[in-house]
Amino acid sequence: MPYRLTIWTAPLFLLLSLACGLLSAPTPTPTLTATPTLLPTPTPEPPDTGWLEVEDGAEIRRMRVTLEGGMVERVTLVRLDPQRVRFRVLYTPGEGRRVLEWVSSLRAAGMSPLLVVNGGYFTPEYLATGLLVSNGRVYGTTYSGFGGMFAVLPGRRVEVRWLVARPYDPTEILVEAVQSFPVLVRPGGVLGFPPDADDGRTARRTVVAQDHSGRVLFIVARDGFFSLHALARWLLESDLDLYVALNLDGGQSTGMYFLADGTAVEIDSGVAVPAVIVAER
Repeated sequence: MPYRLTIWTAPLFLLLSLACGLLSAPTPTPTLTATPTLLPTPTPEPPDTGWLEVEDGAEIRRMRVTLEGGMVERVTLVRLDPQRVRFRVLYTPGEGRRVLEWVSSLRAAGMSPLLVVNGGYFTPEYLATGLLVSNGRVYGTTYSGFGGMFAVLPGRRVEVRWLVARPYDPTEILVEAVQSFPVLVRPGGVLGFPPDADDGRTARRTVVAQDHSGRVLFIVARDGFFSLHALARWLLESDLDLYVALNLDGGQSTGMYFLADGTAVEIDSGVAVPAVIVAER
């Protein structure tokens, strides 16, 4: 009698087929493990970048300065050739803006500033406490017997002046100017703020200076660890070759914007300021 596969013998036949390899189980799909992509480790910025020329007449430098007690202050320096840039002092008496808001308003007016920093001291009513000149228009009253002045003279000549040695003369012509205090380095490279004049308070700092070659430097210490005397001593002992240096308003007023060839600095002030120094190409 021929053998017939019945409904009862089918399960048995299936088991025997699997055992004998007649029916093959599906081959599992191998699991592919992705090899992680290793990102390059960013190169840490050195404690001192040295001067980097980002465009003709404009250099930038970043430093970490270790102070007494081990505090480390981050300092940003911009050095400009006054023959290749134009300086302006902008002032809105009675009204203030934070430094980066000043930048936005300049851009809205179609300008592309190279540098913007906060200016001198001002009252709660946003009025400059010293003399200020913007586009030839004179505001305020000059300091007498103390302080200094950043000034642009006819012919785009630029100077940082100690007012004790060279007081402001109302008959002189100034195109742009802003006064502040104290002078940290007196003309000729002399310490301008001795230790007995310092109360030891520390704060963020903004400085405008001029070196022996006539270049103009803007210096911002953003962390607030410098006292005025410590800052004056560091400026004098550094390799900046400074002829004169003037302290601008600091603390929450300190702010700096710089943009040249893709190199950017944006340190906003913590409060609105009524006056800024602007450098343009």
